[in-house]
Amino acid sequence: MFLQHIAGFIQHPITEWQLLRRERSVSFEGFLLHVAVLALIPSVCLFLGTTQVGWRVAGSEPIRLSLESAAGAAIAFYLAMLVAVMLVTYAIHWMEKTYGGYATMNDCLNLTTYTALPLFLSGFAGLYPLLWFNVIIGLLALSYSLYLLYKGTAIIMQIPEERAFMFIGSILTVALCVLVGLMIFSVILWDSGLPLNFIR
Repeated sequence: MFLQHIAGFIQHPITEWQLLRRERSVSFEGFLLHVAVLALIPSVCLFLGTTQVGWRVAGSEPIRLSLESAAGAAIAFYLAMLVAVMLVTYAIHWMEKTYGGYATMNDCLNLTTYTALPLFLSGFAGLYPLLWFNVIIGLLALSYSLYLLYKGTAIIMQIPEERAFMFIGSILTVALCVLVGLMIFSVILWDSGLPLNFIR
């Protein structure tokens, strides 16, 4: 069912949101497992890309991360993604009554997880850590995530599209705050507790 949903959101997202809204067979813990699996994609791919392939700056020799520092960064990135998904999920559940929504915590986790699906899948680009390539893939994934959020909010929350549009603004504000918070935490972490070691 999980893989069917992934394929469905790529092929016919509106229909898939409607199917997901009616689905009640998966528990909250089951959806958490889906998030845990999806978050592995960018973590593992970036670990492999930065340690085995590396990146070049102005035609220089490839720069790679040492296995130890890349492993620490991958674990921290993985945990950060899980925390981000849960914070946004709880924020959506907290705000949904304000906008007249009728959603369970499962529904809110669904909305967060499958909205972020393109961003998780774009993690495969990390296997080839070329800056312009990763930026293009990331922007395409972000654009499709915004489209999924726009189409999914009204369906999952069972509210009119006009009200959903305002709700989306609140969701994006929360997501941006979470992103900034995680970036600040990352800078502090790399600067003090978990420095990155580069090798050529």
